[in-house]
Amino acid sequence: MIGADLIARILKAEGVDFMGVIPMNRLEEAAAKVGIRPLIFRQERVGVNLADGYSRVTNGRGTGVFAMQAGPGAENAFAGVAQAYADSVPILLLPASAQRDRHGVHPTFTPSRSYEQVTKWAGQASGVESIPEVMRRAFSQLRLGRPSPVLLDLPAEVLRGPVPDGLGDYTPVARRMSAGDLQDVATAVRMLLGASRPIIQAGQGVLYAEACEELIELAELTRVPVMTTMAGKSAFPENHELALGARSGTTTGPVVHFLESSDLVLGVGCSFTRIHFGADTFDAKTLIHVTNDENDLNKDYSPDHAVIGDAKLVLRQLIDEVRAQLGSSSRNERGLDDPAKEIAAVKGDWLAEWMPRLTSNERPLNPYRVIWDLMNTLDRSKSIVTHDSGSPRDQSIPFFETTTPRGFIAWGKSTQLGYSLGLAMGAKMAAPDKLCVNIIGDYGFGMVGLDVETAARERIPILTVILNNSDMGIYGPDSFPTANELYGTRYTGGDYAKVAEAMGAYAERVEDPAEIVPSILRAQRVIESGQPALLEMVTDPKEKSFSYRGAV
Repeated sequence: MIGADLIARILKAEGVDFMGVIPMNRLEEAAAKVGIRPLIFRQERVGVNLADGYSRVTNGRGTGVFAMQAGPGAENAFAGVAQAYADSVPILLLPASAQRDRHGVHPTFTPSRSYEQVTKWAGQASGVESIPEVMRRAFSQLRLGRPSPVLLDLPAEVLRGPVPDGLGDYTPVARRMSAGDLQDVATAVRMLLGASRPIIQAGQGVLYAEACEELIELAELTRVPVMTTMAGKSAFPENHELALGARSGTTTGPVVHFLESSDLVLGVGCSFTRIHFGADTFDAKTLIHVTNDENDLNKDYSPDHAVIGDAKLVLRQLIDEVRAQLGSSSRNERGLDDPAKEIAAVKGDWLAEWMPRLTSNERPLNPYRVIWDLMNTLDRSKSIVTHDSGSPRDQSIPFFETTTPRGFIAWGKSTQLGYSLGLAMGAKMAAPDKLCVNIIGDYGFGMVGLDVETAARERIPILTVILNNSDMGIYGPDSFPTANELYGTRYTGGDYAKVAEAMGAYAERVEDPAEIVPSILRAQRVIESGQPALLEMVTDPKEKSFSYRGAV
């Protein structure tokens, strides 16, 4: 047995069933021997993105793993890891590297050094005998505290070296969570109940803690409206009477209305990063911050109060304390109006304003019509949808109403084009009974589209919906007018349905609004047979992304 075999056995003991890889670093063969399926990709970034999607949908209970070849493989994977780091996704990276005596010698690439800024922990195995110790350390970093990518650099002599007798013992790492300080919880509840117009901001920490039921219970008990962060979208059902929607660069009417008029924001499982709509508004609010990472506190905002702990445990503590402080009464019996009717009225006015776009019969297709029809055609309880960067994100996050935890994967602290393809593939690996969909633009698809062949070859049947306007639609006409006038800088081209068909997917090019729904239904039937499908929606380049107040 060599080092690679021992690593594979430890991965199996930790519950890993598959790993992404581009050969070779010896782990693909060692993994196959112990029943871990190696998935081979066209490019490293998409493989990392798949690991990312898998870890998200399993809420970190399953570990997305990607193994990279020494040198170029480890170099090429950087972008995918940086994206996962921005969104705090727990994935395990296992890059091979040169022998240790070559580390620090030009031009040797040393992953543990180069990845330090985009991982929670970047370590290196010093020898075969260190493998159990450093693997336990890596899995501890994955399962304790804030989720984030973790990297273990594997020098050539570690992967190839013989394993000493008696080194094979390994105990898997258990998850550990901490509840909040009881005094902090009591103070947080007094502040929440004493506010006149509080709202809750739910982040993805609620999803990772699997605390969505507790969030609903707290909201209903206190009658406090809930908005989510982008990454927290789906932590609270958006068809609930207290749901405001997701706060993003483009957001909903209810988020704008209630955030502007609120006096207190209870942030649960979020980082309170200064980003997107309302970032400056928070400065004037009373903030209560519930997080499992002390590094979130005083990062962008100085909260008025904080509770450090796991979102599920702290939410349960908050619920119990609310009941204790309210007694037999309810918050709204203190003379406060129930917000449900106000939310319904604001949401109704907002949707009425947008309905001409959402139901447009124009040709080329209106992208909002595509998203609206997609949402109303899918069984949302049995689907997982994600978006790509740019216009697909801005157009889908406000209007795709998600109803189940992880039914929609939203993201955007880093905005790499092409990210959604691997995410959808990873979601399908995590939830094979779900219809997994990625909404992507033509420019983003141009970066990663050949990995449609990976989905076909590896039998990962997802649905890719391309919003093809042959234009860098997120940029306005004044972004680079001279470059565009002289050289056509904004425009792209291509028949992506033909590309997808050539790579083994079922594909259609859709130009008639009446064919949007039938094409989705045809694609679903194909996917049920195990083949991925792609729908290229030819959309209007004049239709821009809009925020609540105007074009972005």
